[in-house]
Amino acid sequence: VTRKCWYLNLKVIFDYMTILDNWSLAIGHQYSSLGTQPILCGSIPGLVPKQLRFCRNYVEIMPSVAEGVKIGIQECQHQFRGRRWNCTTVNDSLAIFGPVLDKATRESAFVHAIASAGVAFAVTRSCAEGSATICGCDTRHKGSPGEGWKWGGCSEDVEFGSMVSREFADARENRPDARSAMNRHNNEAGRTSIIELMHLKCKCHGLSGSCEVKTCWWSQPDFRVIGDYLKDKYDSASEMVVEKHRESRGWVETLRPKYNFFKAPTEKDLVYYENSPNFCEPNPETGSFGTRDRICNVTSHGIDGCDLLCCGRGHNTRTEKRKEKCHCIFHWCCYVRCQECIRVYDVHTCK
Repeated sequence: VTRKCWYLNLKVIFDYMTILDNWSLAIGHQYSSLGTQPILCGSIPGLVPKQLRFCRNYVEIMPSVAEGVKIGIQECQHQFRGRRWNCTTVNDSLAIFGPVLDKATRESAFVHAIASAGVAFAVTRSCAEGSATICGCDTRHKGSPGEGWKWGGCSEDVEFGSMVSREFADARENRPDARSAMNRHNNEAGRTSIIELMHLKCKCHGLSGSCEVKTCWWSQPDFRVIGDYLKDKYDSASEMVVEKHRESRGWVETLRPKYNFFKAPTEKDLVYYENSPNFCEPNPETGSFGTRDRICNVTSHGIDGCDLLCCGRGHNTRTEKRKEKCHCIFHWCCYVRCQECIRVYDVHTCK
């Protein structure tokens, strides 16, 4: 049961998204946030009491929670687009990713981290844009201005966004077992990645862009930067082993590094304790779809290359005609006119 907790959470949020969209269409956008707490939150199946309370207290930002999960999944699919497992989502009553997340693998670690980061990111950005009345700009961590600039704009309150992600996503991870410990760690690693990558963003003011005055604020990076960062953490994830301890509340499982000669993982690193399947062949038990008919890169020697992606089975090649704009000319003033050309490409797919 515990191993299904996270993608049940994802399904819960997707259900919320659907209910919210339907409700807004039915009664009009201007009324979509009025009197909906008992209707929307109570209509979502699978919420634990803590999540239900959170939903009712923070119903205003729940659309941002759903948006955060969405951008997390999209980024996962971008980062793994050339790998044997490409973060495929499935149509299922329970699971978003299918049985892939049943095991405590690197893939599970990454999904937890990127989804938690997505929620924190989307809520933080929404607050800075003024979409909710319960949150806004960060006024606590400005410090002294630097030489040639002063504080201005709206610094993004990543601590509030992280709190929302932590309270909602971690609500189910309260069991004293190894999987809950792993999920909590990777969820926090995802949120920590945003704090690590916060940076000053500045804007010049003055006549003709002279930058006589420059104002700066704390800003999140593009979410692609966060995805790249967490993908590096996936590649260097730490393998752990499960230890059992007897405590007053009963048996408690904890994690420790499998190899003592490697540096112990920090809160920024991803952790796992079960090996991944190779994802070469379809397997309903592991959730693998295999790699047959996947497009591969014939010139690459990496995992996206036809040798590795196709698991040594070889590949097929076909030609494909595509319509593209070409011979574009800029006309004064001010439009661009293009011709339409047909170009032929070789497409390589795994056998």
